[in-house]
Amino acid sequence: MQQLLTDVVLEDEAVLLRPLTMEDLPLLLPFALNEPELWQYSMSPAAGEENMALYIQQAVDARRAGKEYPFIVFDKKQQAYAGSTRYYDIQPVHATLQLGYTWYGENFQGTGLNKHCKFLLLQYAFETLGAERVEFRADHTNEKSIAAMKSIGCTVEGILRSNLVKHNGKRRSSIVLSILKEEWLGGVKERLRAKLR
Repeated sequence: MQQLLTDVVLEDEAVLLRPLTMEDLPLLLPFALNEPELWQYSMSPAAGEENMALYIQQAVDARRAGKEYPFIVFDKKQQAYAGSTRYYDIQPVHATLQLGYTWYGENFQGTGLNKHCKFLLLQYAFETLGAERVEFRADHTNEKSIAAMKSIGCTVEGILRSNLVKHNGKRRSSIVLSILKEEWLGGVKERLRAKLR
């Protein structure tokens, strides 16, 4: 699997994803200040200016270290920045990565934006980077995220019981889902593309 070394910009008629930078703080700050419910399930809650600045800094640092690749999401239809998503746990030796840390402001949820983002990210992972497996995880109680992942073609693999500590000190169990390269090329891609129309 190729390494993510250069600036990656992904776009279609509905969305543009470009590398997240510290200069993007003012663009994402309104979500941190005005939409606290966005961080209910997040392992890295970004409510408030200080937390959002730390969230972005950690993402940028992880990109420099080659561990993650964060994007800021621009909604072309609404002509506004919508949120963020990223590749993480990138393992070139095993040709795997995870796709997550995805969040969108309330006005961008349920609009089809997520499907456009996931199509571009999955296509790039499988067809350019050469990934064999893309994994997704979520809090096992986050029904909205789980439904969204299933709707793009993910297969549920199981639950990792009590595998993480949440920011409030409570433990979380994580549901694990995935798409394999042969599944992407064998029908998941076309089914997802059909949902974009």
